[in-house]
Amino acid sequence: EGTEHFWKQRVSAVSNLLLTIFFVWLMAKLAGADYATVKKTLQKPAVSIGLPLMILSVTFHMRLGLQMIIEDYTHSEGRKILALMANTFFCAAIAIASIFAVMKLAFGA
Repeated sequence: EGTEHFWKQRVSAVSNLLLTIFFVWLMAKLAGADYATVKKTLQKPAVSIGLPLMILSVTFHMRLGLQMIIEDYTHSEGRKILALMANTFFCAAIAIASIFAVMKLAFGA
């Protein structure tokens, strides 16, 4: 189980690196742009697919990192289970809200 967690973290870290480079490039390109330009850019398929992929990768990696901290530093089994559940729900909520915002702009908000 530990090896699987290790590899998930490493693979998501590489994914984060590549997708974050895309994100930084996109933000630099859109710096100072008006709303119409940003909306038009987000409607491009590569961008409207790339941003949700980055969001999923980052929140998955965040969940794995927080899980490790919770497992290492929470000693009460009940609190550990509650914290792990809260971690999963929190990361899912962040991902869903972020992807919804991107999709709302991509599909014509």
